[in-house]
Amino acid sequence: MESNRLEQQIKFILEIDKLKTVIRQNFISDGSRRENDSEHSWHMAMMAVVLSEYFEGADVLRTIKMALMHDLVEIYAGDTFAYDEKGYLDKEEREQKAADKLFSLLPPDQEKEFRELWQEFERADTKEAVFAASLDRLQPLLLNSATEGKMWKLQKVTKDKVLKRNEIVFENAPEIIADFVRSKIEHADRNNYLYREE
Repeated sequence: MESNRLEQQIKFILEIDKLKTVIRQNFISDGSRRENDSEHSWHMAMMAVVLSEYFEGADVLRTIKMALMHDLVEIYAGDTFAYDEKGYLDKEEREQKAADKLFSLLPPDQEKEFRELWQEFERADTKEAVFAASLDRLQPLLLNSATEGKMWKLQKVTKDKVLKRNEIVFENAPEIIADFVRSKIEHADRNNYLYREE
C-alpha cells in the first residue's frame, strides 16, 4: 500500500516537471527571454512569503500551496494569455479536463486536496485565494514594469486592459497593495510602457 502511494506521488512529481516547458507571454525582469509557468509559480510563492504581513489573517502556507498549484493544469491546457479574449472562451473547459487528468495521478486524499486548492484559487472567494490571485496580478505587473512594458507593447495591451485585469486587487486586496498596483500602472502609462491605440 505505502509503496503504491509513493509510486503515484513520484509519477505526479515527474509529470509536473512539464510545467517548466509551458512558456508564458511575460519576459523575465532583464527582458532576455520569456518566463515559464514554473518560474511564475515559484516567484508567486516567494512573494507570498515576503508580502504575507500585508494580508492579515491569511494562511500563508495555504496561499503558497495555491501559488504552486494554480497553473499546473496548463501542462495540458496550455497557458491562456491574460488578455486573450478568444482563449478565455474555452479556458474553463480545457482546464477542468486537464485537472481531471493531472490530479487523478495522485493518491485520493491528495487528489482531493490539490483539486480543492486549485478550485479555491479559481473562485477567489477566501482570504488565501484573494492573496494568491493578487500575487498572480502583481507578479506580471512587476515584470512588465521592469522591462518597460516589453510584453505590453508586443501584445498591444492598453492601460484599460491592465486596469480591468487588476480589478480583483483594487476590490479585495489590502489598500497598500491596491495603491501600489495603481501607482505602477500610472507610472507605466506616463512612461509609455503601455500600448496606445491610435
